[in-house]
Amino acid sequence: MKSARLSILGISAAVGLGMTATAMAPQSAMAEWAPRKPVEFIIMAGTGGGADQIARLLQGLIEKKELSPRPFIPINKPGGSGAEALRYLKDKAGDDHTLLVTLNSFYTTPIIQENLGVDPLSFTPIGRMALDTFLLWVNSERKDITDLDSYVAAVKAAGKDWKVGGTGSGQEDSILTAMMENEFKYDVTYIPFPGGGTVAKNLIGNHIDSTVNNPAEQGEFYRAGQSKPIVQFTDERMDAYPDVPTAKELGYDIEYYMQRSINGPPGMSAEARDWYIDLFHKLYTSDEWQKFCVEDGLDCTEWVAGDDLAAFHKAQLARHEALIASVGADAITGQ
Repeated sequence: MKSARLSILGISAAVGLGMTATAMAPQSAMAEWAPRKPVEFIIMAGTGGGADQIARLLQGLIEKKELSPRPFIPINKPGGSGAEALRYLKDKAGDDHTLLVTLNSFYTTPIIQENLGVDPLSFTPIGRMALDTFLLWVNSERKDITDLDSYVAAVKAAGKDWKVGGTGSGQEDSILTAMMENEFKYDVTYIPFPGGGTVAKNLIGNHIDSTVNNPAEQGEFYRAGQSKPIVQFTDERMDAYPDVPTAKELGYDIEYYMQRSINGPPGMSAEARDWYIDLFHKLYTSDEWQKFCVEDGLDCTEWVAGDDLAAFHKAQLARHEALIASVGADAITGQ
């Protein structure tokens, strides 16, 4: 079997099973603390992408279910592949009214931008809402591309004229693009955009040739018959895409996931942390969230919070350091 040797596997194994005591907030602590002013819900990507959709869905559910005495205000800070959001959160150290909705750029941006001065392990872990997935997408007008083999042939024929769109530079989409370049021995031109929603629109407008959008970002266009998935980069086929093969079953060990977690600034109080853990656990177990996960191809089979999430972050930071080293930072950033 061919192997890129870049698969990110055993994600949940890094944190073990079950929750620590910090994941189950003491009732007395929760009774003593609640937001006293609006909560800034920072999104480290642009509007329309997966992180933005998730943040706004959660914000709407919090309001609908009256789970907070103060509103949550979604704020997009996509600058510098999430660097703007990370610095903002770091500078909010000790603030109990600011939260961050993360992508894997939570790990990759501090690794690549060494002068950023941000240690993602210093933030306060709240809860992991999902592991998001990736598929390879092309415009449905591309009748010559029907499977992975025909896709690779088309890319090799186009060379650097083939444009792959993705969210940011040095982030998840560019990492997966570099993994594919390494596996299939071709070179493409990577075009960074501020958010997955913009990427999706550019694929439909034929301004780019392909993308590895998350399912939620392409969902609207897929249902409208405007885009088609070629392969999914998961361990097994997702229920939402039963007819789309995985790269693994085709003989290519390319598997990659993106964590969708909620984190607070460094130094958040224990009382606030526990209140937020309880809040997001209620959202995680809600029928609305679980339905969204199934329909949009997210893995929401394990709730990870508090100290378990901290351990998960530590393991994933190390995995991404190794991954970036193996494909080269230049290949990911396009420099």
